[in-house]
Amino acid sequence: MKDLEKNWSLLIARLEKQFDYDITLKGVLYLIGLQELNMPEKSFSKEEKVDVLHIATCKILSSFGYYRFNGVDEDGWPHYEEVRAIKNLSEIDQEKLIKEGIIKYIS
Repeated sequence: MKDLEKNWSLLIARLEKQFDYDITLKGVLYLIGLQELNMPEKSFSKEEKVDVLHIATCKILSSFGYYRFNGVDEDGWPHYEEVRAIKNLSEIDQEKLIKEGIIKYIS
């Protein structure tokens, strides 16, 4: 637990220095979602931004067996299938798992 929070703080500090901006968990997920989407820069609608966050969450949680990558649609958006229900974990445990996955993804 202490290692997770220490590593998370170090990661956030590094990203904030790199982007010169305060970064939240959602901000990190958004960056990962954009990376996974691999599309040219564009303005996203509010719904598309939520989809970008979902892509990141699925990508991160796929390494723990919660989602499986199903492929990319004709518009270039990745799709995942839920394999195990993440909702069975408490919100605190979900956040810890996501943080751990992000650290693994970025490291």
